[in-house]
Amino acid sequence: MLFVTFRLAGSLPADIQAELRTEANRVKRELASLDNSQKQTQLAYLAHKRLFGRWDDCLDSMTEGPHWLNIPSVAQIIVDSLHYFDGKRYLLDCFCLMSKHTHLVFQPLKKEPGVYHALSSIMHSLKRHTAVSANKILGRQGQFWQHESYDHIVRDEAELQRIRQYVLNNPVKAGLVDSPDGWPWAYSRWSIL
Repeated sequence: MLFVTFRLAGSLPADIQAELRTEANRVKRELASLDNSQKQTQLAYLAHKRLFGRWDDCLDSMTEGPHWLNIPSVAQIIVDSLHYFDGKRYLLDCFCLMSKHTHLVFQPLKKEPGVYHALSSIMHSLKRHTAVSANKILGRQGQFWQHESYDHIVRDEAELQRIRQYVLNNPVKAGLVDSPDGWPWAYSRWSIL
């Protein structure tokens, strides 16, 4: 199972991106200096979670930059595209669209025996199609999505449950709704709320 977060181009100011990049590089240097590889792996996992939390908090709190996913016709394009590949390239677990980014949990499916649909291919198709369609609605051209995405391999069932809760509660945490079922741009295959 994979947890992916992808965001709009220009959704974080350059100074915030630089600050987060500097912190990530500092953590990498600290981890590289450790002798114990098991401890290094453990600390890397915790640092990665902490950095992602800061990054996501910045996305939720920034008022500058594009908020195109707040536009219902644009959001619907993303939702429809996520559902389109469900059962074809991946098994869709859950997702949540926010104004500047999307959280997505899915399991890639086999495209032939022993070969799964690649994350890079899935994200490229999804971003390309939605960018072209959204730009038409917005009457604009140019980059819609940030090129890179955050991705994480889900380690076990307990982590999957935490991630599902995190994804679906994102609009609640951001103060947009009182409960996850009040957010129109979220989906879960499972009843976990």
